[in-house]
Amino acid sequence: MNRRQLLQGALLHSGAALVMPAAVSAWLSWPSRAQAMGGTLPGLDQPAPAFSLPGFGPGLDGSGRLGLDQFSGRWLALYFYPKDFTGGCTLEARGFQRDLQQFHQLNAEVVGISADDVAEHASFCDSEGLVFPLLSDPGGAVSQRYGSWIAPFSQRHTFLIDPEGVLRARWVAVRPLGHSLEVLDELQRLQA
Repeated sequence: MNRRQLLQGALLHSGAALVMPAAVSAWLSWPSRAQAMGGTLPGLDQPAPAFSLPGFGPGLDGSGRLGLDQFSGRWLALYFYPKDFTGGCTLEARGFQRDLQQFHQLNAEVVGISADDVAEHASFCDSEGLVFPLLSDPGGAVSQRYGSWIAPFSQRHTFLIDPEGVLRARWVAVRPLGHSLEVLDELQRLQA
């Protein structure tokens, strides 16, 4: 059940609909706002918000930073997730790892972002055999720019950014199982 259904259900009482204030009604009718309560979702076909964060993964040992500008000329599947070592986040990461070679064949990279620190990311990557970068956003500054922050966690959202740094697709309230395949399908469609 998504937030819209939950809120609409909460406004019903014993089968009789309550009068919904105009502000709530307007908020529910705007899906991007309703599902991105942790900031404003960036617009499609607009430049993706810049970022530069520390992380762990290929070429990162925790002391360096990785930013959007380093993906110029390549597609980027940027996914936000709540916490390392949790069931859904592990499932999602395993899916991206399983499909990583297919992303690379399409000139695309995968990067994950959560509030976990770099040491936690290093442990998660080692435990799960992940060979793509996980970036640390402990205060949620980058997550907020992507509409993906409800303190103290990043929300499960994914963004597909083209080689020129333009946001081409987004997914909010992601279901982890099979999500990497959804992103791959959209990437192939956009490249066709």
